[in-house]
Amino acid sequence: MSVKYHLLFILLLAACAPALAQRKAPNVRGPIIMRADQMRPQMKPGENRPDVAPAYPGGQPALSEFIQQNVQTPAAVRDQGKSGVVFTSFSVGEDGRLTNAKVDKGFTPECDAEALRVLGLMPAWKPATRKGKPVAVDVTLAVPFGTSQHVEFEQGKVKFE
Repeated sequence: MSVKYHLLFILLLAACAPALAQRKAPNVRGPIIMRADQMRPQMKPGENRPDVAPAYPGGQPALSEFIQQNVQTPAAVRDQGKSGVVFTSFSVGEDGRLTNAKVDKGFTPECDAEALRVLGLMPAWKPATRKGKPVAVDVTLAVPFGTSQHVEFEQGKVKFE
């Protein structure tokens, strides 16, 4: 009778062995991407998430004004009467400088190049902080292009300044 139990135990162990051998990969997250419309203070921020988001000097209204004053819609786009948005991303370093600027979703090659040119003109931002110390974070920014005199950059309340 004990041989039956030993045999049953061995068969059960053999059936469970493949399930025990499979291990899930650890949950590794990519970089944190901050967007102005989704930033809110958190009661218990994650260990790699800033307590205070990075901010353009003067807040969202000043950023909108800077974009509107410096973006020059390419003639080819203006002549065709097109309008669109170039989605860019960049890192705001611990010193507030913008680095690693790139186009995430382009509109036209001319508009993409213009959006990167305008990002290069931006002054240093107020860096994000974690427990009072500056930290580098990635930021996504939409740069609008259009045929109208006044293009609305972003509407809504200012979340951080």
